[in-house]
Amino acid sequence: MRRHTGGEGRIIGRHVYGNLYDCPRELISDERFLVEVVKKSAELGSFQVWDIKSWSFGGDKGGVSIIALVIESHIAIHTWIEYNYATVDVYTCGDKADPEKAFDFIVLSLKPKEYTKHYADRSSR
Repeated sequence: MRRHTGGEGRIIGRHVYGNLYDCPRELISDERFLVEVVKKSAELGSFQVWDIKSWSFGGDKGGVSIIALVIESHIAIHTWIEYNYATVDVYTCGDKADPEKAFDFIVLSLKPKEYTKHYADRSSR
């Protein structure tokens, strides 16, 4: 992870993550769609994408994982198709990218009936 410091010489870390329940199966099983969602979320959140990797495994009882390595840290989506469930993790160091914008776009795109959203301040002192 590349370190970015805020104006006071400290590391700024912001982490937005959550669980998405009752997502449409056709969305959370579509690896290409999920890759595009991560790309667009990175763009909207002002992240600089370094690389994106994706995996689809297990068929109807499996899932899809998308990991975007961004200069600022990472964006990840993991899905469990048989449970219509996904987890989302957006983490950034620095104060330029907006992890909340990226997270919100992913939620909007995956259309869960219900979701949780958490925030953690991962900044140094």
